[in-house]
Amino acid sequence: MKENKKKWIILLMLFLMMGVAFILFHQTKTSKISRKVNTYTYKKNNITFPAQMGEIYFQLFDKTKTPHDLLLKGVNLGIAKPGHFPGETAITKAEYLRWLKEIGKMHANVIRVYTLHPPAFYDALYEYNQKTNHPLYLIHGVWLNEEKMNSSVDIYNEGLTKDFQHDIRQTVDVIHGRAQIPQKLGQASGKYHSNISKYVIGWILGIEWDPNMMKTTNDKHKGTVDFNGQYFQTNNATPFEVWLAGILDNTVKYETEKYAWQRPISFANWVTTDPIHHPNEPMEKEDMVSLDPNHVKPKSTLYPGYFASYHVYPYYPEFLNYELSYTNYIDSRGKKNSYAGYLHELRKVHTMPVLVSEFGIPSSRGMTHRNRYGWNQGFHSETEQGEINAHLFEDIQTEQMAGGIVFSWQDEWFKRTWNTMQLDDPERRPFWLNVQTSEQQFGLLSFDPNSSKHVISVDGDPSDWKKNKIKSANMKNANFINSLDQNDNERKLKNWSMSSDERSINFLLNFEKTKKPFDWSKTGVMLLLDTIPGQGQHQLPNDKTIKTENGIDFLIDLNGPNNSHVFVDSYYDPFYYEYANLLHYAPIEPNVNMKDNGIYHKIMLGLNRPLVIPNLNGKSLNLPLESYETGKLMFGDGNPLHKDFNSLTDVSLNEKNHVIEIRVPWQLLNVKDPSTRKIMGDLWKSGLEGHKKIKTIQVAVVTYRSTESNKELSYSTVRQKNGNLLMDDFYSYTWKKWDKPIYHERLKKSYYILRDIFQKAHPIK
Repeated sequence: MKENKKKWIILLMLFLMMGVAFILFHQTKTSKISRKVNTYTYKKNNITFPAQMGEIYFQLFDKTKTPHDLLLKGVNLGIAKPGHFPGETAITKAEYLRWLKEIGKMHANVIRVYTLHPPAFYDALYEYNQKTNHPLYLIHGVWLNEEKMNSSVDIYNEGLTKDFQHDIRQTVDVIHGRAQIPQKLGQASGKYHSNISKYVIGWILGIEWDPNMMKTTNDKHKGTVDFNGQYFQTNNATPFEVWLAGILDNTVKYETEKYAWQRPISFANWVTTDPIHHPNEPMEKEDMVSLDPNHVKPKSTLYPGYFASYHVYPYYPEFLNYELSYTNYIDSRGKKNSYAGYLHELRKVHTMPVLVSEFGIPSSRGMTHRNRYGWNQGFHSETEQGEINAHLFEDIQTEQMAGGIVFSWQDEWFKRTWNTMQLDDPERRPFWLNVQTSEQQFGLLSFDPNSSKHVISVDGDPSDWKKNKIKSANMKNANFINSLDQNDNERKLKNWSMSSDERSINFLLNFEKTKKPFDWSKTGVMLLLDTIPGQGQHQLPNDKTIKTENGIDFLIDLNGPNNSHVFVDSYYDPFYYEYANLLHYAPIEPNVNMKDNGIYHKIMLGLNRPLVIPNLNGKSLNLPLESYETGKLMFGDGNPLHKDFNSLTDVSLNEKNHVIEIRVPWQLLNVKDPSTRKIMGDLWKSGLEGHKKIKTIQVAVVTYRSTESNKELSYSTVRQKNGNLLMDDFYSYTWKKWDKPIYHERLKKSYYILRDIFQKAHPIK
């Protein structure tokens, strides 16, 4: 018995020793991790700084206080998510943490924010950096009241300057974890207690400055003497540059005196106000005034240094497509590249490191501007977005910029662009995804409509419709007008269904099964949409024999992968109304201002108003209105889980399932806000600003057989009434309004492409 008792005591002691060893091992491991994530700072004359500027790059310190070059690879992080405007600061700590982890996994080393975020962001960044071997650094911006600045047309406005300096000091307190900000509409607030100062490696103050405001400021304050402060001075500076030098000086002074910290600093700038003259720029505003960082010089009392910061996109301003010194530039790949050419000159004209703090292109369906190499502002798949962003980042790296921060991390539903902003309701933008607006889809993170369990993908697979219990519309037996041999390979339509979400209105067409392949010359499909009461065409295109009781406002014509379009009643065409009727940039057509005129239009988007490109080989180049057909439908696979996924897919045909799936963006149908069922009104009575609220959309589906010359020969869902040929009864479709959009997060294909580029990218020696 005693021996057994001894054995139990020994075993118990062994278990206790193992437990103690495990705890010690865990503590040691944690301690090692803690040491790994320690960000080393440098101290000079009792001033601490976490980074400094080298000749080309930012530099971080190791434990021996030796500086090492760091090529910045990062993302711009916005402050909004679906269903909220930026001023609501609605992103939660859990969301920030999840995003930071994904940003870290893509081998980014820096995040840039434009303005103050809620405390949740700083808490999440601090927590994330305590648990990782590779901290995410931060470049912090301070936003200026743009509306107040442009309305005053003078940067020296006393109230504007006072507010800006207050916000800067407040942000300095925030990163040191010592701020309590009261609630204020449109601004982040709360208690900021997370000290992230050792992770903040730079300031970028201000916004993309308006050239008109800058010129007015310079003219009004002509003769302003150069600035000579404690940390900055100016040399031959404009009044605007003098003002900025004072802002930089006050920022450094406040943090130095209150916290004994400094960090690299800059101000926001963009191609429009760069210090280079662009003789081929057609828009006066885009080369009106310069903001030259070389005129603002740091003193030796600023230990970490000073850098230049630019937003550089490949498609705008216009001179990037025409200026020969850029378009003839040969890049590191041996190819002509105006983007690399511009970066090369931008780097050459600066005496300090240059950071590209914004770059990128969007994965939107709509396009806003073209680039000569196809790096357009929009109409890119997610894969194309990733490939182009990777290409641009390689240019940034090889042209020896300090780094590149892609715009942006997440899609931003509240955004607008010039060529679509009059077609929607500005008060409701955050509540739905307008894929026609390029600014909304710059992100690497997509917010896809519906919950992840109730997704309907346009991939030709009807199982998700069944899963979501979406019923088919009843198809009545219609007289078939037989003017062709019935042995032709015509497909019979069995039934069809409709659904909708925060992005689009969707259709599922089920055909009778047959072993023969789908022959578009034998079976075409038209979807007829009556959206606004009292308007619309009462006949089909090119066929005056078939009348409709409902007015057709939109016609979706499916006639194969390269010949499928959405058409609009010419009377209800906002593109024609604006560019032909109002601006006279396009030809005037007869009878367009008359209802039921028998004319359908393709759906177009404007890309450029008429321009004159000056000084091109000694001549001027006159360019007419530039537009493109945004109503042309793209066939493909719209399921993100499939290897052939194309995010631009509008139509998917599945021969095996005998189905066609279609999704049409709300704005293509003149819907201003689907969340309130608000549509565009009668253009010719109320203009682009007018609107109506509707309850339903009336829809009919027509199949036809076409020849090379026309589509008049055979329609399968047509019946006779009183001797006239009428369309079969229209189906009424409605959808629920919403104030809270349903969505789920998804990393785009572009995320993974850029991740691989970031992993390989290092400073060039």
